[in-house]
Formats: sequence, C-alpha cells, structure tokens
Amino acid sequence: MKPQQAEVSIPLQPPGRGATPAAGPDGQPRDYVVWSLLNVLLGYGLAYLGCLCFPALVFSIKARDCKVLGDLEGARQHGNRAKVLNIICSLLLVLTVVAIIVIIIIATTR
Repeated sequence: MKPQQAEVSIPLQPPGRGATPAAGPDGQPRDYVVWSLLNVLLGYGLAYLGCLCFPALVFSIKARDCKVLGDLEGARQHGNRAKVLNIICSLLLVLTVVAIIVIIIIATTR
C-alpha cells in the first residue's frame, strides 16, 4: 500500500492581513457612494465645490454598477479612484470651511 500524502498549507500572512483595504466585511469592493454624495451636497452648499466633487460620485456609481454586474476588479478600480477623489474633495471642503472661518474672524475684528 502506498502512504497517502495529505496537503498542508501554511499561511504566509498573519491573520487579518490578507484582505484588500478596499474590500468590505464580506469581501466585496467598497463603492463610497454615501461619502461621494455627502461631498457633493456639502460642496454645493458651502462654496459651490460640488462640481469638483462630482467625478467622485460618478466613479462611485460606476463601482456600484460593476459590483452588481459581477466585475469585482472593475469595481475595485473604480472604488479606489472614488476613494482618492473623495479624500481630495474632503480636504478641499475642510480647507474652505477653515478659510471661511478665518475670513469671518478677520472681518469681525476690524
């Protein structure tokens, strides 16, 4: 009789390190639609920066469409692009709010 060989797999990464950062809890790529919508609405409400934040919303919707169609790689790419654009828009919004506060403080102290 031949001895049976059992397959042994050794994980090369620590637990919890194997998932991609753009993946949600169930392994699906994230689409950031809520964050994009919030940036667009706040951008238009504060200083008409919504047009600069609109591409993030477009890529978020593209990511959601790709996820629904089963194209996880396309969804991951569009989601990452939406995340970067959302970070840029959020920083612009924060800088705008800070600039408005500084202008108000300077105008009221004169």
